Amino acid sequence: MPVARSWVCRKTYVTPRRPFEKSRLHQGLKRIGEYGLRNKREVWRVKFTLAKIRKAARGLLTLDEKDPRRLFEGKALLRRLVRTGVLDEGKMKLDYILGLQIEDFLERRLQTQVFKLGLAKSIHQARVLIRQRHIRSPWLHRPRCCLSDVVLAQHSPC
Repeated sequence: MPVARSWVCRKTYVTPRRPFEKSRLHQGLKRIGEYGLRNKREVWRVKFTLAKIRKAARGLLTLDEKDPRRLFEGKALLRRLVRTGVLDEGKMKLDYILGLQIEDFLERRLQTQVFKLGLAKSIHQARVLIRQRHIRSPWLHRPRCCLSDVVLAQHSPC
């Protein structure tokens, strides 16, 4: 008998307030070219993820240092960022989360790691290899992965 599943559909990105601001457009195109992204929505998605993490850190920093909620949720947030390799183990404080940049997240994508390890000649070829399932990662839930924007764990090679 089939099991009913509930899906929570929510937006994963936020579009910019001023869509045609010259400096932001230039910066976005530079990131798209450097990290081999498909479109600007992928940049907005990473930016939205970073904004949610920074918002959580700001909320925890307003609490008292001995507050049990700050201790518990703060350690969980820091552990998650260290596990994904976005934050160094030496910087396990909430203050360092506020200094994170979009590039820290983009560096941990599967596509970027395939290119940095030399498995592909270009960042665009890395995306093609992942999409055509020539790259498989046993650390993912699926044996073959076609997602280039999967954030890899800290100590997992592709």
